Amino acid sequence: MSDTLIDLIRHGEPVGGRQFRGDGVDDPLSATGWAQLRAALGDACPWDQVISSPMARCRPFAMEVAGRHGLPLAVEPALREIGMGSWESRTPEDLAAHDADAFAAMARDPVAYRPPGGEPLDEFSTRVVTAYERQVALHPGRHLLIVCHSGVMRAVVGYLLRAQAQRWYRLRIDYAGLVRVRHGRCGPAIQCVNAPTLPG
Repeated sequence: MSDTLIDLIRHGEPVGGRQFRGDGVDDPLSATGWAQLRAALGDACPWDQVISSPMARCRPFAMEVAGRHGLPLAVEPALREIGMGSWESRTPEDLAAHDADAFAAMARDPVAYRPPGGEPLDEFSTRVVTAYERQVALHPGRHLLIVCHSGVMRAVVGYLLRAQAQRWYRLRIDYAGLVRVRHGRCGPAIQCVNAPTLPG
């Protein structure tokens, strides 16, 4: 059987710019965000299936790619972003200025400290990894495009590397950044992280 390839792409910039958005804020893509995603993928179509987070910054672009290339599209609710509780819609600058101790605490240890009302990182990891492994099992030997979020991509990479969750936030994932994973006979291999365009 041939290898299974997974391309994960983060959504582009949403309306409203940089702020904490989890699963409680559903801003759509800005014009810049649409352009970022289109530039990252170009005209290529190596995929057999498109899978998307249900959120407005992901699903419409996934629908565009699937419709343009005649690909099946599946929406996976478990791939929504991690819930950020009372920090939803707040900017890093605002938090650093008005909740500096809490902001620094989460930067030091995002497992032990979550925003008030935020989703625990272990619960988030379980739902993301379960959904990811389910999609890999459902599509052996296929090439999947997953349109999702930076938190989802960090959780997948962290899981595959067996990295402690406290260290996931050291991984930078830009708007429209790409991660490629190859699942072969020897297990999963991460081929790129935060690539600006689709790997060859």
